[in-house]
Amino acid sequence: MTNLITRLVASAAIALTSVPALAANPDVGGAAMFETKNIVENAVNSADHTTLVAAVKAAGLVDTLASPGPFTVFAPVNAAFAALPAGTVDTLLKPENKPTLTKVLTAHVVAGTLTAARLKTCAAKSKDGFCNMTTVSGDALSAKVRGNTVYIYDESGNAGRVTIGDVIQSNGVIHVVDKVLLPK
Repeated sequence: MTNLITRLVASAAIALTSVPALAANPDVGGAAMFETKNIVENAVNSADHTTLVAAVKAAGLVDTLASPGPFTVFAPVNAAFAALPAGTVDTLLKPENKPTLTKVLTAHVVAGTLTAARLKTCAAKSKDGFCNMTTVSGDALSAKVRGNTVYIYDESGNAGRVTIGDVIQSNGVIHVVDKVLLPK
């Protein structure tokens, strides 16, 4: 009996050592991203997302994006906001434009956890090569894979490239994008 237990323990040890470790979250904006923190708790630490964080606060979406979700957020970097026509961000951040700002921001959020692998599989299975999604604002986004890169298209056909994918959060996943996705 002791011999059997010893062999089982040895087998279990071999099995445990052969399980690959999960990849750690990538850093975003020079900051570590922790799977145990929610979307807001991680985003506030990214130097590349200060405009997005300011917009989320101005729109009153902090509590929503800190809630259990899960959510998939396509998070534009500061340079994406800077590429909008001059004055656009300042105008959107005004209190009287809160409904428009909220619409723009929620057009970057999809209910559920959509990893890059899931987006790629969905796109590969579709007839047109697009994985179609509905955002929490009710707008449409589509993912298409070119090479090994995922692109996210807004309703006007403008594409943002996922520059950092699969940043796992306690309440979903963030994909960093290089473009602000605009609803019609």
